Amino acid sequence: MSLKVINRNNNSANFTLPAPTGGLNVRDSLDCMEESDAIVMDNYLPAENRVMLRKGYTLYTGLRTNISTLIEYRKPYHDSFFACGGGKIWNITNKENIREVATGLNNNQWQYVQFKDRLILVNGFDNPQTFYVSEDGDKWENASFEGSNLQSFKLINVTISKQRLFFVEKGSLNAWYSQEVGEVQGTLIKFDLSSIFRKGGELLTITSWTQDAGQGVDDLTVFITSEGEVAVYSGNDPGDAADWSLRGIYQMSRPLGYRCAMQYQGDVVIISEDGYIPMSKALSLDKANSSQVSFSDKIRGLVLDRTKSSKDKFGWQSIIYGRGGYAIFNVPISQQFEQHVVNMNSGAWCRFTNIRSFCWGMFGNRLYFGSDDGVFLFDEGYSDNGTHIYGVVEQAYSDLGNPNLKRIQLINPRTKSSTQYALVVYTNMDFGNQNYDYAENIGSDSISKWQQTAWSCLSSPIGSKWATLKGKIRSQWIGNSATGFKASIVFKTKTRGNLIEWFDTGVRYEQGSGIM
Repeated sequence: MSLKVINRNNNSANFTLPAPTGGLNVRDSLDCMEESDAIVMDNYLPAENRVMLRKGYTLYTGLRTNISTLIEYRKPYHDSFFACGGGKIWNITNKENIREVATGLNNNQWQYVQFKDRLILVNGFDNPQTFYVSEDGDKWENASFEGSNLQSFKLINVTISKQRLFFVEKGSLNAWYSQEVGEVQGTLIKFDLSSIFRKGGELLTITSWTQDAGQGVDDLTVFITSEGEVAVYSGNDPGDAADWSLRGIYQMSRPLGYRCAMQYQGDVVIISEDGYIPMSKALSLDKANSSQVSFSDKIRGLVLDRTKSSKDKFGWQSIIYGRGGYAIFNVPISQQFEQHVVNMNSGAWCRFTNIRSFCWGMFGNRLYFGSDDGVFLFDEGYSDNGTHIYGVVEQAYSDLGNPNLKRIQLINPRTKSSTQYALVVYTNMDFGNQNYDYAENIGSDSISKWQQTAWSCLSSPIGSKWATLKGKIRSQWIGNSATGFKASIVFKTKTRGNLIEWFDTGVRYEQGSGIM
């Protein structure tokens, strides 16, 4: 940022305000935020030196039912993709050749792992399912598990730890594990945790946690209940007291749902009532490794608001999208959804809206989501399946390098895009909350006066669009009239055919006395 006083027969100054690459901030007060942060950041991604409008999505395949689970199977030359909904499971690997592989099921919310070239799926209502590729082709069938007093249809979550399958029994504090290392079927042994946990509830998930113990890496097996109790075990065989020991029992905030855990760089991020928390920060193990990203601290206020009203709704899930460089946390809200998105390099947050996603999944390094009537490919094209993408950014307040009263005369958002698009840009002053809805005046050839020449509106986007200069950075001063001590740049776009990048904003203001 820079401040330059220029002589225009009055006390004027130019100031360059970088785009809010610090991302969404719902933690700090408006008066204390860094000016690189944003009060609102919807559908814009914070990158290292700019913010970018997210891409859109297109229909991958219509299945005419709610899709609650997407499953990827990976094997060289045999990668497969499955969708679950309406009591059925479809093979959707080839969208031109959709095939039912299972039907007559009681629940569509499956949890799964791939182990030794097999998919193992459980949902707490139906017999466990398995998929694998044999010499005779693809095989989808009931998984064969047995055990003393085991009702296999009650198995509702599954993970891998110490080369064993571990299962969660629905509505209990019982875990089940494979009797033999490396088994993908056969005998399961019950591991009763009711004498370990003191607050009741039920077991929600089991996960593997890699910890640097100082003398090497130690893989721990972690059991987490609905009440936020966490039991951490070291060792390889739960049936051998000499090779299985309880490291500790810890308390964290209550996790949300069976899909509450996400593996990330040896750590485990838990979706909880108190935010998205790396386990290394939630538990006080000696010498626990420090998380590289404090995931949701900056948007804790937003997360707390959502968990308060929607903690019992289906749809909470997290997924890492390596191709995009970000992680998505899917959030159910009433009858809709939103996504809290974090840049995995910088830790900056934003929010995606108008994406009705019951679940997310990866296939072939691409990101997909399940919705009411099928599966959609995300991060594809520049529209939301043909509809507009609405981007809204309200930058944190800045005194523009001068703590005194000032009148902002001109603003210049410097952007890059491939085609013209509808842009609204203005300033809110001193924590005000003006809301101009896609009906501002931006001339393409000269400065237009504030609120005089309507150029575009949400319902009828006609008139002069924000020009692009063939992909170069667009720089043009826009008439503005606002007086106060601190200013917030509000940047709104509406497009269904563009990728927009916003780099910084030039601000020209008159300062000193006699401007009121």
